[in-house]
Amino acid sequence: MPGLRIDRTGAAIIGAALMIAAGVLTVPEAYAAINYDTIMLLFGMMIVVANLRLSGFFTVVSAWVVEHAHRPLRLLCGIVAVSGVFSAFFVNDTMCLVLTPLVLEITRRLRRNPVPYLLAVAMSSNIGSVATITGNPQNMMIGSFSRIPYRAFAAALAPVAAIGLVLTVVVIALVYRGEFRSENRLEIEHKPVRVHRALLWKSVAAAAAMIVCFFAGIAVPTVAIVVGALLLITRRVKPERIYAEIDWGLLVMFIGLFIVIAGIEKTPLSTSLFTFASQYHLDRTAPMAIFSAALSNLVSNVPAVLVFKSMVPRLPDPNHAWLTLAMSSTLAGNLTVLGSVANLIVIERARREVRIGFWEYAKAGVPLTILTLALGIWMLQ
Repeated sequence: MPGLRIDRTGAAIIGAALMIAAGVLTVPEAYAAINYDTIMLLFGMMIVVANLRLSGFFTVVSAWVVEHAHRPLRLLCGIVAVSGVFSAFFVNDTMCLVLTPLVLEITRRLRRNPVPYLLAVAMSSNIGSVATITGNPQNMMIGSFSRIPYRAFAAALAPVAAIGLVLTVVVIALVYRGEFRSENRLEIEHKPVRVHRALLWKSVAAAAAMIVCFFAGIAVPTVAIVVGALLLITRRVKPERIYAEIDWGLLVMFIGLFIVIAGIEKTPLSTSLFTFASQYHLDRTAPMAIFSAALSNLVSNVPAVLVFKSMVPRLPDPNHAWLTLAMSSTLAGNLTVLGSVANLIVIERARREVRIGFWEYAKAGVPLTILTLALGIWMLQ
């Protein structure tokens, strides 16, 4: 709003408060509107990821891959693989925070153009996060709303993510042909990475056990919060360091959005949306994917998913609709710079050394989004 400094979290708080102040919802109704499974899952994952980050795990793996990629194209493939695979399990925004400064340092030492490699971090983190319920916040919400098992969700969308990561390499390599045409061998000196060994092994063991429990069918929010809580039992790390890594603003924004959407559900909008869905066949894969992708770029993917919350259960095949929504709302994030928070994290963290503008991003983002959405629609039909 012109003249005001209101971020997404502030907007959600204001909207939720006005729902109560206007009498749309009572305070007990506002409490009941909050989906605590989503909040618990997100909070637990933040604690696990915070421990992995502080231990140096992500940096060690990323540095090893980069140091063993001796050609520009291999370097690109390595960055895409690390960003995409880890984003599937540990939230895409985290990988952008970890990888961006590392990629900047590596490209500076190798005297390479950093732009295609930074785009690879952002775009592959979005695509990789499609694969599982824990890949990004909107998937976490969809997992809580739909009750689709973790294993079934991954079985449906992991193939889309895997082929999407291959397309990421192809598109970026074609758009930046000059960077990857060279076959000169890249040599970079090994630079020791500081790690907290005890915390590293403890965090990796806990994360591995957590993923096994996810695929075993144990309730995802329960597993995440229990593993997160167990990692807080330590003599080596001050709890304040863990709390500082948690995105409290995101948790509050989710709470506010749940209340706002609950208020909207009291209006005729839900019925109107269902009528719209019936008229434009949103029960089919392609119309649902295209509409949700467009909406995600207008209002962001998390609010877009919440708009569909009351409509999807009324469709003939809700599970298929939820999977289509997870796929399209996430892949749509690669369309523009503003399409996802992951994009903004990369661009903001790299801004002091390199500027990635709207059109620079769109050169690779637009074709990649079109290709991956088409792929997702074809594979889910």
